[in-house]
Amino acid sequence: MFISLVRTVILYVTIIAAVRIMGKRQISQLQTSELVVTMLISDLAVIPMQDSGQPLFSGLIPIFVLIALEVFLSVIMLKSSRIRRVVCGKPVVIVQDGRILQENMKELRMSIEDLFEQFRQKDVFSLRDVAYAIVETNGTLSVIKRAEVDYLRPVDAGVRPRDDGLEVVVISDGQLSENSMRLCGKNEAWVQKVLRKEKTPQREVFILTVNSAGDYTLIQKERVKKKG
Repeated sequence: MFISLVRTVILYVTIIAAVRIMGKRQISQLQTSELVVTMLISDLAVIPMQDSGQPLFSGLIPIFVLIALEVFLSVIMLKSSRIRRVVCGKPVVIVQDGRILQENMKELRMSIEDLFEQFRQKDVFSLRDVAYAIVETNGTLSVIKRAEVDYLRPVDAGVRPRDDGLEVVVISDGQLSENSMRLCGKNEAWVQKVLRKEKTPQREVFILTVNSAGDYTLIQKERVKKKG
């Protein structure tokens, strides 16, 4: 039992490392090669996890080989657009100037029901509102609405709103994040100044968010009332 537990932990950590090496993507954003590697890694990890008589390296070595192949292929695709097209394909336009390109839909084996389902997921409920629709290499649909039905931008109304920059969580449950401070251009001295101003010790902070403009939001921890 103990051996199975150790093997499971090792494989679990290995798979997490593999996903981290391959990059941060959601399942729906995986390219063809990444999806294949992910499926193979999960299958390879199950074999030594379930069969304690199987050598652990019989699962680890193929996983490491697949990771190396994926990283190598990613580097090659960065340098060669031709190889990238061969492996990942290319975006396909299925709506152009409001007109459905039926031949391209047949090529993708996409039905009208599939198309309108993805339209609705993009908050598009009428074909008349669509100027262009493109199926990306990872299978997701990008939609460009007609100008007259698209959302009104501040610049279209002659308004120039203030850019407050990126808002990040600087303190979470009393823990200070140095990385978040760098992202918003602040330092620990600035954070401590805010805490003194709010008369709140760092350990009592539930969340402190700050943006690049210096605006912050501080939420204190809720105090647990003792019964009795």
